[in-house]
Amino acid sequence: MALRLDEISSIIRRELEHYEAGIELSEIGTVVRVGDGVALVHGMLGAKFAELVEFPGGVLGIALNLDDEVTGCVILGPFHHIQEGDTVKRTGRAVSVPVGRRLAGRVLSPVGTPLDGEGSLDAESYRTVERFAPRVTARAPVGRPLQTGIKAVDALVPIGRGQRQLILGDRQTGKTALAVDAIINQKTHGVLCVYAAVGQKASAVARVVDKLRAEKALEYTVVVAATAADPAPLLFVAPYAATAIAEAFMDEGKDVLIVYDDLSRHATAYREMSLLLRRPPGREAFPGDIFYLHSRLLERAAQLDHTRGGGSITALPIIETQQGDISAYIPTNLISITDGQVYLEADLFYAGVRPAVNVGLSVSRVGGAAQSKAMRQVAGELRLDLARYQELKTFAHFGAELDQGTRARLARGARLVELLKQKQYRPYPLEEMVVSLFAGVNGYLDEIPVALAGQFEAELLTLLRREHRALGERIRRSAELDEEDEQLLRQIVAQLRQRFKAERGIDTGAEKDGGQADAQNT
Repeated sequence: MALRLDEISSIIRRELEHYEAGIELSEIGTVVRVGDGVALVHGMLGAKFAELVEFPGGVLGIALNLDDEVTGCVILGPFHHIQEGDTVKRTGRAVSVPVGRRLAGRVLSPVGTPLDGEGSLDAESYRTVERFAPRVTARAPVGRPLQTGIKAVDALVPIGRGQRQLILGDRQTGKTALAVDAIINQKTHGVLCVYAAVGQKASAVARVVDKLRAEKALEYTVVVAATAADPAPLLFVAPYAATAIAEAFMDEGKDVLIVYDDLSRHATAYREMSLLLRRPPGREAFPGDIFYLHSRLLERAAQLDHTRGGGSITALPIIETQQGDISAYIPTNLISITDGQVYLEADLFYAGVRPAVNVGLSVSRVGGAAQSKAMRQVAGELRLDLARYQELKTFAHFGAELDQGTRARLARGARLVELLKQKQYRPYPLEEMVVSLFAGVNGYLDEIPVALAGQFEAELLTLLRREHRALGERIRRSAELDEEDEQLLRQIVAQLRQRFKAERGIDTGAEKDGGQADAQNT
């Protein structure tokens, strides 16, 4: 039906009454060169460092090079449709990411796009990905342990809440598995987790997510993923976005564990961006500010003072080495920034020692301050025994004549190495680690063949769970092994050893004579 003239005029009059004039001012520039995820933009002279800019199609970028006439921008998304002459607009905003408790259990990109197909993130608020690290006066000393559930780590290279502990080793030596074990072990410790996958294959990230979901660890974990198929700018932003999410939890007084997997790919992505932006290359073609790239990231991990909520961020950065070379540029940078490192050795891994922690090259600069008293009681002797074992093992390989004391140290060291072996995705609670290592360092396995050490440990822990649960609960609750409990534990282990040997017909004398052979075979 056609409208009458009076109806048309009334509609126009009503629209004019509600019309509000407004002017939107924005500074724009023009693309003069684009390629490989980097664009040079003429104009936008007022752009600030790390400011978001908008390309055609709603694709965002970051202004990183602020020259006199052109601005170098990296593009956070598909860039094949962007051409010379396109208009670029300043947004006046910095790169930000959604934060909040609702992100737990979700998988998202570094710019906040959900990747798990479970709908929008419904974020509570947003945070800029680049923030200043907490001041020195805002920090408290690291003194509370962060239990990873891995015997070789918690006993030999303990990690405290608020510490930065580097994990490094060649590819396929168990670096990611160690970090995922640490995440799984936080289920009963009230620690929230953030896993930043940087440059990993999408299939590898999917396997990690599936494992976390199967272990019910995804419920308290946020996964920030920038896979190998993503452009370098997204890989560059990913660790900072993950840290911003962790900082939001820390500011609420929560303890957070964040894993960067891995920063060697992060450094490579930054090198790619810098070379495309025509920045001067330095050692190994990395730009001159490569140290600052990681120092400003890892310094954000801290234990806050109680006046600021007492929250903490514990960082586990991962670095991939080439043929065990820990003196390369990026590994030495990270070693100097962090508070210690866990070095996973390929030779140990292929020899069946898993996790393949090299005790000599692994260190924690926090040390016993981040250990429970019960673990300190057994860990001191453990490190000493292992150090003696490593020194003496070389002589045993040459078939040298060894005295009885030396053979005894070799035999004990071989059994301690066997005790430190641990299956993947099977973290131990504190009380089981303490009981297992107590039996080893006090010589209760010296008369057990090396091949049967694992069986003895399994029977001991089963006995603890079934018949001596109260002892385990006391160790877990107090994190201490008092004299009364120590005496009870000695009786339990001694009785089990006697029964274990009788059931398997182990001859004590023959076993002592064969200690040297066991050490050679291990």
